[in-house]
Amino acid sequence: MRRLPLTWLGLLPFIAFVTLFLILPTMHIVIGAFQDRTGAFTLQNLADLNTGTIPSSYWISVKISVASAALGCLIGFAMAAAVVFGAVPGWIKAPLMTFSGVASNFAGVPLAFAFLATFGPVGLVTVFLRSNFGIVLSRDLGFNILSFWGLTVTYLFFQIPLMILIITPALEGLKREWREAAEVLGASAAQYWRMIALPILFPSLLGTFALLFANAFGAVATAIALTGSALNIVPIQLYAQIRGDVLGNPNLGYAMAFGMIVVTAVANVLYIWLRIRAERWLK
Repeated sequence: MRRLPLTWLGLLPFIAFVTLFLILPTMHIVIGAFQDRTGAFTLQNLADLNTGTIPSSYWISVKISVASAALGCLIGFAMAAAVVFGAVPGWIKAPLMTFSGVASNFAGVPLAFAFLATFGPVGLVTVFLRSNFGIVLSRDLGFNILSFWGLTVTYLFFQIPLMILIITPALEGLKREWREAAEVLGASAAQYWRMIALPILFPSLLGTFALLFANAFGAVATAIALTGSALNIVPIQLYAQIRGDVLGNPNLGYAMAFGMIVVTAVANVLYIWLRIRAERWLK
């Protein structure tokens, strides 16, 4: 009999972790989405997704995810390009990449508390502007941390670092010979980026946008801790259904979670497909 290689033993903790905290909970959600309170099979939960405020909550979540992903891509790309192509001192790259690795995983209640302590009604920046310059963020600038743009700005704290981590290797993969050849043929810097660099980077940029969209769409703890019930988005609607209130419907909550799984799965599949296409040029 063939023995199982001992090297596979190192994967057992990872397999156990994925099974217990990813596969089994996902299966429980999917199965619960097609059951009623008695456990019988039903499609009513999926039909109820088109009732009440649920469609609008999905739409708001999509808009927040698109806005944070687009801004994260633009700002993160500019910062990564400045570091890779030498527009800033070289010693900044290592601290920036280290910070990006930490900040891209900083979310949930700590992130919500940090932004409330900074931009909340009695936050540090809010009080400083009001006391020293007479500027009230909500009145003069129309900014409210508990609003659409408040949550979008909060998401940027982990969206921008994630963009930097992903796009930096793609930028470093641009061969110097391509730019030199373009310059020899008389192309300007703008023409090089428009006709060579950006077409090559486009699959990576679009794929990263899809990943950032999925990252924001699936963020739950930050949204609940920051806005509570002030903003009607899917994670907050889902929490209201499954937390056990008398009017709550856990199976409808499972159906909403199932819808979120479908949206994030499509975005992640698009990211993987585009990343494979991009790697053809960068190898």
